[in-house]
Amino acid sequence: MKSSPDIVLAAASSPPAYLAPTVALIAAAFLIGYLSVRMRVVPIVGFLIAGVLIGPHALGLVERQEMVEAAAEIGVILLLFTIGIEFSLERLARIRRYVLLGGGLQVTLTVALTLGLLAAFGVGWREGLFTGFLVALSSTAIVLKLLSDSGRTASPVGQASLALLVFQDLAVVLMVLLVPVLGVEGGSPRDVAWALTKAAAIIVLVLVLARRVMPSALERVARTCSPEVFLLAIIATCLGTAFLTALAGVSVSLGAFLAGLVVSESRHSEHALGEILPLQILFSAAFFVSVGMLLDLRFVLSNLPLVLGVIVAVLVVKVAATAVSLAALRLGAATALSTALLLAQVGEFSFVLEIVGRDSGLSVAGLGEEGSQALIAATVLLMVATPALAAAGRRLEDRLASARGPATVRRAVSLERAAVLNPPEGDGRAAHVVVSGWGDAARWLAADLSAAAVPFALITLNPDGAAEAEAKGYDVVRGDSTKQRVLRTAGVPWARLLVIAEDDPEMAMRIASIARGLNASASIVVRPTREVALEELVAAGVDKVVEPWLISQPAPAASVFAELDQPGPASRSSASAWPGQSGPVDVTRIVDYHAPPETGCPHIPDIRPVLPSAPGCEDCLRIGSSWVHLRVCLSCGYVGCCDSSPNRHARAHHTDTDHPLVASVEPDETWAYCFLDDTTIAAPVPAR
Repeated sequence: MKSSPDIVLAAASSPPAYLAPTVALIAAAFLIGYLSVRMRVVPIVGFLIAGVLIGPHALGLVERQEMVEAAAEIGVILLLFTIGIEFSLERLARIRRYVLLGGGLQVTLTVALTLGLLAAFGVGWREGLFTGFLVALSSTAIVLKLLSDSGRTASPVGQASLALLVFQDLAVVLMVLLVPVLGVEGGSPRDVAWALTKAAAIIVLVLVLARRVMPSALERVARTCSPEVFLLAIIATCLGTAFLTALAGVSVSLGAFLAGLVVSESRHSEHALGEILPLQILFSAAFFVSVGMLLDLRFVLSNLPLVLGVIVAVLVVKVAATAVSLAALRLGAATALSTALLLAQVGEFSFVLEIVGRDSGLSVAGLGEEGSQALIAATVLLMVATPALAAAGRRLEDRLASARGPATVRRAVSLERAAVLNPPEGDGRAAHVVVSGWGDAARWLAADLSAAAVPFALITLNPDGAAEAEAKGYDVVRGDSTKQRVLRTAGVPWARLLVIAEDDPEMAMRIASIARGLNASASIVVRPTREVALEELVAAGVDKVVEPWLISQPAPAASVFAELDQPGPASRSSASAWPGQSGPVDVTRIVDYHAPPETGCPHIPDIRPVLPSAPGCEDCLRIGSSWVHLRVCLSCGYVGCCDSSPNRHARAHHTDTDHPLVASVEPDETWAYCFLDDTTIAAPVPAR
């Protein structure tokens, strides 16, 4: 008999059962997703292929799918939740005609065409109607992901697609209730009516909460200024709403979408989106991998004519039904056909509905298990083909637009460029300056920018600070500046300047690093709350640093207006470390000199990032003297005058300190000089 320590060691030596499939899932999704991006293939396709490879029908790396399916369901919930946040009740109300008329017509036509087609092959009306329900549903997850990634959510195709998908999710409620009725043991019409009443009551309750309760509740949570608590509150709202709607027989997808609409009514919607987006990306990848795991390649190869026949039939039925439905709304042939190709696949909820039908004695097209496998194969393959179908729809849309004349083409190109340069519906500001933080320095800077009519946007996580800034009429984004989504919303990708007004060095560097990835050309100004090594700031992408322990509060404004090349309000922006003095040297811009590789000077390792010590020659300013040219020490930042100047302070500084190298800070001069070797070094290698 083993002792207790032996048992503990044995348990510790064997990995948990869930770990191997989890590692296989994440690693496969990463590797194939990476290859997809490198080959310019939509990552969704890569995730589906990853699922096919690691699934039980191929390599068998993941045989038990319970965990993957659970993660996949959460992925769909989070995806629909984020879409709901981005959408809002106001936008939903604007497309209600498309939802009710377009969506209703599209689902009805799809079911009717499928029923008619199967009846021609002798399939009974019950199983024909059941199969029509399955075909009528499109993949909300894939379509909305493609629209979001391409920035087309607010386009006519995006609006039409979302309207039809919303109606399909509503129709799922009725389908789930009707499928058992079509089977051998069906519920009574009274049971169906009662279930629909409960579903309607839940939806109304959610919408009331959106208007009355959620804004104030999220405001209270945001006042804690705790990202962890805020994220937990958002997750609880998302999953809790989905759970309540599921209890009433409404799909969890629709419940999650409604939860997003609830949060969208709060002023903290962008903050919520920034917090939850990383989780949504992770779980959505799990969803697409799980769908790929359903495909049995051996079945496809042995039943290729059947699978291809199902694919062709689904494409014809769905494209025809969707195009006719949108044409009836007078959206135009280009929008109708492009949307029809985008929605031509079978949706993920059809898998759930097929299980409900199987339990009720129904099968796909009356083919039993073979019909189920054919539908699964066709669904996965159509999902893989959806990005290509969407691209074909866009090309067709452009071709039809060009056929209508040059003016239409110019307008289409203009709209396309606008979608690329500026995200739709206020998702990005065309701000010249973005200010992160709301403290004393940010208040002074915002007042100066406003007085000078410089466009700017503020980012703050503090609800009281946001309310104060909004009361002054400033453009405010509520959220965490370390979230890429929040920085995008504030307009960082299009900004000329980002100011991290007052933050601890670690947080400031994190914000700067993320912002640099979004905008390679913008200047980044940091005012850290304590001293930090310039090397670390440079590595994070910072260009200018305002040191609060050396310079007065208004200094950030002086640095900003110098960067914008325009005068700021004289009462404050002239403040500097040298009162009453001004000069050609910007004391906030980091000098980061990178000597060319061919330089033979052995003292190059002494070079480090430095801040200029003064706006002119430091010692000349003290004694009231003048200079000819200026040099900055590349070891400590001392600014001194050249050998042509009366006092030759740069060389005197070298004599006192043994610092070997200086760089010219004269306009249009980029060389450096080594006193020890009497060597001039050519233009530096660009730092980025």
